[in-house]
Amino acid sequence: QVPPRDATEEELTRVHSLALVERVRAAADPYRDHWLDVDTYVVGKSYEAALRSAGGVMAAADAVLDGDVRSAFCLVRPPGHHATPGQAMGFCLFNNVAVTAAHLLEARGLNRVAIIDFDVHHGNGTQDIFYRDGRVLYFSTHQHPFYPGTGYYNETGEGAGQGAIVNVPLPAGTGDEAYLRAYREVCVPVVRRFRPEVILVSAGFDAHFADPLAQMLLSTRGYYQIASILRELAGELCEGNIVYALEGGYDHTALAWSVRACIDTLLGAPLSEDPLGPSPAVRGPDVEAMLTAVKGTHGLE
Repeated sequence: QVPPRDATEEELTRVHSLALVERVRAAADPYRDHWLDVDTYVVGKSYEAALRSAGGVMAAADAVLDGDVRSAFCLVRPPGHHATPGQAMGFCLFNNVAVTAAHLLEARGLNRVAIIDFDVHHGNGTQDIFYRDGRVLYFSTHQHPFYPGTGYYNETGEGAGQGAIVNVPLPAGTGDEAYLRAYREVCVPVVRRFRPEVILVSAGFDAHFADPLAQMLLSTRGYYQIASILRELAGELCEGNIVYALEGGYDHTALAWSVRACIDTLLGAPLSEDPLGPSPAVRGPDVEAMLTAVKGTHGLE
């Protein structure tokens, strides 16, 4: 276990406005709940939890870079990838992965960080934060159209960040086979081309077929296979430096076993068969046209 710590105000404001930090701190009232948007509220200890969540991912990333551990999976909440520079939303208060990426760039002297996001919802906050920053590659697979309404394949970054935002919007009903195509045919070549020094993973497990908030058909085995691809990429490109941070996941059984599947890959262990088994044997949507469009947009043809 890696001892966590709290994020500092200076670390948070590398990616968030001071106004947001102060808003979350002031809203953490021990006597009443305070809603920050239609999905997102804080209670008395929420600010402290958010500091520990962001700081915990930074502590894990430091431990990996320092060689204390080979890799890490951060079991943190609240999640983070919807939090924009100035807005807490989508259950997220501060953007844990973005805060960590900025820490690696500004405090640890790295030049290139890759963020891989397989949560079923698009990480609009992470994209917004790094949209013009070519030092961070952001790759996302997500159900589309779906909350929060962003993540079209033609959202590719601007200025120095042009081409460093890679979105693969997938239709409802997408299962293991199509997901694996997205990672093998798009994620692998763009990450190889970027050559990151560390890989951060926004690990949401709400694309599982048992999850109640989405309509995707990934299985625990599918998560294991995606995580295996990412582990191989980290081993090939950045000395195995890979850090997972928990995002969404709302069926407790699917969440637990899918997290375990990812940890199995980090340990070099075989998949632990889960009680939910394979995804439903139904014909998924055709993703050929979408994958072709994404590959054409990013010069992968």
